[in-house]
Amino acid sequence: MSDVFIIGSFSTEFGRWFGKDHRALAREAVHGVLRDAGLSDGLAVGQAYFGNCLLHVSGQTMIRGQACLSGLMEDRTLPERLAIVNVEGACATGSLALHLAWKDVLSGQNDVALAIGVEKLYDPSTPGQMLKELGGGFNRFDQKRFLDEYRELAASAGAQWAPSADRSIAMDTYGVQASYHMHRYGTTREQIAMAAAKNHVHGSLNPKAQYRFRMTKEEVLADRSVSGPLTRAMCAPIGDGAAAAIVCSEERLRSLPEGTQARAVRIRASALSGGKHRAPDEPSLSRLAADRAYAMAGLGPKDIDVAEVHDATSFCEIYQMEMLRLCPEGEGGRLVESGATALGGRIPVNTSRGLVSKGHPVAATGLSMVSEIVTQLRGEAEGRQVEGADIGLIENGGGVIGLEEAVCAVTVLESLASRN
Repeated sequence: MSDVFIIGSFSTEFGRWFGKDHRALAREAVHGVLRDAGLSDGLAVGQAYFGNCLLHVSGQTMIRGQACLSGLMEDRTLPERLAIVNVEGACATGSLALHLAWKDVLSGQNDVALAIGVEKLYDPSTPGQMLKELGGGFNRFDQKRFLDEYRELAASAGAQWAPSADRSIAMDTYGVQASYHMHRYGTTREQIAMAAAKNHVHGSLNPKAQYRFRMTKEEVLADRSVSGPLTRAMCAPIGDGAAAAIVCSEERLRSLPEGTQARAVRIRASALSGGKHRAPDEPSLSRLAADRAYAMAGLGPKDIDVAEVHDATSFCEIYQMEMLRLCPEGEGGRLVESGATALGGRIPVNTSRGLVSKGHPVAATGLSMVSEIVTQLRGEAEGRQVEGADIGLIENGGGVIGLEEAVCAVTVLESLASRN
C-alpha cells in the first residue's frame, strides 16, 4: 500500500461567530491550511471533499461545498474547475471527508486532495431551530424502536428515560448510557467529572478552545444537571467553526519544499465502521473501527502515544477508551482517576481540550481532532505537548442507530521522526 501524507492541517477558533458566514469560515480554513502546508496557493489540489450538516437551515440545501468555495476558485486560491464532493455523516463528517481524501490519493486518482468541514450552529434569528435540526442525526424511520431500546436500558440500570424538547435528545441517550455503565461496572459520577475537569485544564492551554477556563472536579459536579448523572460541564457545547487538511502522495511530497516535507505526517490507517441495533453488552462500532485501524497500521493499543476521542460528553471519553482497547472494558473511569489520560500521564487523551471544552461545530469536529494530533506529532503543541509523541489516534463517531453511533472513523497518524 502506498503512503499518503498530511502536509497541512488547520482549525479555526471555535465559538459564536455571528459576523462570519459559512463562506468566511471556509475561506479562513483554506487559507490556514495552505499556510500550514507552506503553499502559496491550492492550485495543485485535484479534488475537494466538503463536509457540512446543517447549511440547509441557511437556505443552501444543495451544492454546499460549491457555494462555499466558489469565491476561492474565482480568486485562484483553488483551481477554477475544482471537483467538490459534498459529505455528511453527522458528527463524523470531518473524519469522513479526510477518509475520502486519503482514498482519493491512495487510489492514484489525484496527487493532492483537500478535506474541509464547516459548520455554523448559532443563529440568533432562529432560536431553538438548531436544537430541532440536530435531531436529524437519529434514524427517524425507526423512532419507536429507538425509544423502546433506551427505555429498556434505563429500566435495567434504575435510571430515568424522559426525553424533553428543551434539550438535545443526544444528551438523554448519553445520560442513560452513563447510568448503565455505572450500574454495570461501578463507574462513578466523580470519575466522569474528573474527565471533564481534565479537559477543561487542557482547554485552558489552547488558544483556540471555545472554553478556556479551568474547572475542578467539584465545580463540574456542582454545575447544572442536564440528564441523568451528567452536568452541563460534562457536555460539549455547540459552536461555529471550520477545519481542514491537505493530503498528498509520497511522490508529490518529495517535490515539495524541505520545510513542508519535514512537517508531513503519515496516515498510517483510516478505518470506518457502521452502526446497528446492538445489544447493551455488545461492544460498539468504535471497537470494530479501532481493530480495523490497528490491523491496517500493524500496531496495537500500546503503541498509541496520544489520542483524541469523541467526547460529546465526558462519559463518552471513558467509554471510547475502553472500545479503543486503551484499557479493559469497565476500567475507563479508573484510568481517568489514575491520571494516566492527563498531560504527563501514560496515554494523554484529548489534549486539544476535548469537545467539552473545545466546542462542537459538528462537521468541523473530526478535522479539528486531526489538527491536534498532527500538531502533537510535529512537536508543535506549545504548553500541552506530549513528549516523544510519534503515534496518534483519532476516534470520531456520528449519528445514532439504536444504542450506538451510525458511523465511526478511527484514524492512526505517524510522525516522520518515528520512521528515521
